[in-house]
Amino acid sequence: MMVPGRFPESQIRLKIRDFLKTNFFFDTAKESFTDADSFQEKGIVDSTGILEVIGFVQKDFKIEIEDAEVLPGNLDSVDNIAAFVLKKTGPGSQARPGQ
Repeated sequence: MMVPGRFPESQIRLKIRDFLKTNFFFDTAKESFTDADSFQEKGIVDSTGILEVIGFVQKDFKIEIEDAEVLPGNLDSVDNIAAFVLKKTGPGSQARPGQ
């Protein structure tokens, strides 16, 4: 059962991985990464690319990312983004999935 106002974690991870593959992998050799891999350390997303990631997360998951939240702990891996989205869309949040 899904909690109202919350995306299933598996859907969040799939959307993030699809976004990365579509927008950052022009070399198929780089496509092999784990959900825990740092985007920066693996060279998946650079400092300019993080702006694309932020835009994607805000648009697709219907959340606002404050400047103070733009941190590696929130946005530097699939794991980190998934946890961040779950926190922002959890009970009591202002996010409205599907709208």
